[in-house]
Amino acid sequence: MPKWRDVKQNRVQQEKKVDSIKESSNNGSASIPSRLKAFLTDTFLITTPILYVVIYLIMGSGAEFAQNRAMGWGIIFAVHATVILIFWLKNGQTPGLRAYELRLVDNITKQRVSVIQVIVRYIATLFAVISIFLLFIPFFNKDKKSFQDIFSNTIIINDK
Repeated sequence: MPKWRDVKQNRVQQEKKVDSIKESSNNGSASIPSRLKAFLTDTFLITTPILYVVIYLIMGSGAEFAQNRAMGWGIIFAVHATVILIFWLKNGQTPGLRAYELRLVDNITKQRVSVIQVIVRYIATLFAVISIFLLFIPFFNKDKKSFQDIFSNTIIINDK
């Protein structure tokens, strides 16, 4: 509770104005470096173990994987998509997003994403990674949205 002197001299109202200015200047979207760190964390925590399990446990060896690459990569993408989609649908966070206090939400409502949005986002993410030039869209976009954010109408926000 502010002191009477602060209220009388309008210091309390000035603090509220400063807070509202901070909120309006930052729309809550996560910074590019934190999104990149979360992506790299997910790569090491989710994708790498899936690769090793498929190559050495399911396929048998690296040589077997080399002979049946299409089947191997199909299994890897199917398992990876299932794991990532479950994380996004359950609470909007993968382990990497949770580690950096980020959350995937709908761009308009800022609520949970739908199944369609998650599927579109995953496919758009794969497309952006394969065609490397799409990864640089956030650097030229005023809102710092990535290709998958724009295409799926989702956004990664700070969840602090």
